[in-house]
Amino acid sequence: MDQGSVVIIGGTHGLGREVAKYFADQGQDVVVTGRDAGRAKTAATEIGGRTRGIGFDLASPAEIAPALKDIGAVQHLVLAAIERDENKIREYDMNRALRLVTLKLVGYTEAVHALAGRLSKDGSILIFGGEAKDKPYGGSTVVTTVNAGISGLVRTLVMELAPVRVNAIHPGIVGDSPYWSAKPAAVLEGIRAKTPAGRLAAMEDIVSGVVFLLTNPAANGIDLALDGGWHFMTW
Repeated sequence: MDQGSVVIIGGTHGLGREVAKYFADQGQDVVVTGRDAGRAKTAATEIGGRTRGIGFDLASPAEIAPALKDIGAVQHLVLAAIERDENKIREYDMNRALRLVTLKLVGYTEAVHALAGRLSKDGSILIFGGEAKDKPYGGSTVVTTVNAGISGLVRTLVMELAPVRVNAIHPGIVGDSPYWSAKPAAVLEGIRAKTPAGRLAAMEDIVSGVVFLLTNPAANGIDLALDGGWHFMTW
């Protein structure tokens, strides 16, 4: 774990920040990125340890490599940045669609490209997708498409970057995350009641899955759904 830093793209809030906090607490050198440089630096201070913050917008891929140029050796790369989007076909907003597709497919890939030469041979990459890839909902056309694309991206990166390991994690509804915890209790209870495990996933569950995929030397090319079995249920 001393062969480089842990870089978390989208590590200033939500699940990305929880992952950053885990590794910072382990004494790792951590880099978190966010769209706003000031917010990234503030988040790094709050996370503590040997954490620093960098600002760039994944939806502007030309910014990525210059922003990451001063990062040295990398042990683990986590791609956790997201933007929520509701884009229904009958009211399709092409500009919003282009931003999300660029951010999550082109931007993610460019971040890997920029850091590929600095990844240790026993290092790993973890990419956040989401269960909308398999459970679409009204307005999820773009979200479902890009999250399904993450599975394809993992497969190509496993082959191109070997022996570096590459995996994806697809969280379901994470009940204590900033987004879902703001929902009415009745909404969350309705989902919990349909979840075979009898509980919603929590942020600590997702962090545990991330750590497993990053550090287990046999984990490679995995699409891991973490949702208590909710993906078996209908809406």
